[in-house]
Amino acid sequence: MEEFFLIDVLIAAFMVALWYVLFSRYNRRRGTNALRWVEAACSHRARIVDARWMGASRLQAHLRFATHWFENAKVTIHLLPRPLPVQWVLSRYRKQKETLTFEADLDYAPALRLEVFRHRWSTQGSNAKLLNASRSWQVSRPSPVLLTTSTNWQRELPPIVNALMTSGGHNLVSVRFGPNSPHLAATIDLDSLSGEEAAAGFLGVLRDLASGASASRQ
Repeated sequence: MEEFFLIDVLIAAFMVALWYVLFSRYNRRRGTNALRWVEAACSHRARIVDARWMGASRLQAHLRFATHWFENAKVTIHLLPRPLPVQWVLSRYRKQKETLTFEADLDYAPALRLEVFRHRWSTQGSNAKLLNASRSWQVSRPSPVLLTTSTNWQRELPPIVNALMTSGGHNLVSVRFGPNSPHLAATIDLDSLSGEEAAAGFLGVLRDLASGASASRQ
């Protein structure tokens, strides 16, 4: 009886170890590909100085830009904890997303503190069927709605908000500006960054945000 129990324990340990190795490799391949897309999108304007894995689900890299677009630039890729079964199940239950966060300092520290979080509502799946089944609904496509906690509309905001209203800015999950380092932090869903072209669009939005912040100080 004890021999069978020992065999079961060894098999379970082997399966857990195999799971960890396979999904660690998958995460590393996925994170490395995303980092390559970012580097290719930067072209000759920036290069990766160093990159290191901080656990099995987070990759961090520092970038150095040739021009004065960004200083102390850093990219952090957060992946689902696939190598750890329990944490992976919890992340799926909580509907966590894989993200890429870009952080950097600007030439001039922004005078404002701004945090933007993007939320979307869509009529898909069962909700779409419910709307179609009911004749009392009138569906319209509104313009973007901006909800703010500030009572004063500062002059620094229009250039930044205009950049967020672009097609590329719609993919951002969150954006943060502040006078302390890092001056700019922007997060995008990793699924939206599925190639070099998408990465180039993300970099373009970051450049527009930085330009908007600089223009607001002039």
